[in-house]
Amino acid sequence: MEQRIQKILSHAGVASRRKAETLIEEGKVTVNGKIAKLGDKADPGKNVLAVEGRQVRVQEKLYFALNKPVGYTTTVQDRFERKKVVDLFPANIKVYPVGRLDKIASGLLLMTNDGDFANKVMHPRYEVEKTYLVELERRLMPAEMELLRKGVRLKDGKTWPAKVRELSRARNQYEIIIHEGRHKIVKRMFKAAGTYVRKLIRTQIGPVKLGNLKPGRYRKLSGREIRLLNGDSSVAL
Repeated sequence: MEQRIQKILSHAGVASRRKAETLIEEGKVTVNGKIAKLGDKADPGKNVLAVEGRQVRVQEKLYFALNKPVGYTTTVQDRFERKKVVDLFPANIKVYPVGRLDKIASGLLLMTNDGDFANKVMHPRYEVEKTYLVELERRLMPAEMELLRKGVRLKDGKTWPAKVRELSRARNQYEIIIHEGRHKIVKRMFKAAGTYVRKLIRTQIGPVKLGNLKPGRYRKLSGREIRLLNGDSSVAL
């Protein structure tokens, strides 16, 4: 699939898009041996791109769904040498987490090496819903349920509404769906409503479901899942 050359160079780690544009304007980028111009497109799978004579190796885009176990951090590097989600992948698979899940939380985490894809999943503007199963210290009162649905105001001054429904009265279990993916956002919302989260599992991100994926295991996303997360409205739901 053809893309603008500066985008290809950016994804390949050669330079930022702005710097890549400068390289193109300076005549330092070639496609199949011919000097590229700003605005040109190429197919990284078919065309040979080079910068100052050095061929650009375009990494294959990778997309995975991981069931993050409790006790793993969603950092690529950890100065405390704690267990990291990237450690669950072989050394030859270089991917990073899309968003965060607390160390004591578990469940669905998307892993990729595609920055544009990660941004679309994480940014509230794209309204990708995240679904969580939570177990609370006590049952929510009707007024607290309504507060969460209308939106609780957190310390950052913003109000975050959610879809909430009770799953088990005996176990104080609820499902909550939000667009936001900020640090500890679910726990902060329930705390603002007057209760605490004992257990948190993310079960779905957009069209991607955790399903029967076992803790610590991962699978490739389907083409349909990737297209839906990328905002392809032509894909049937």
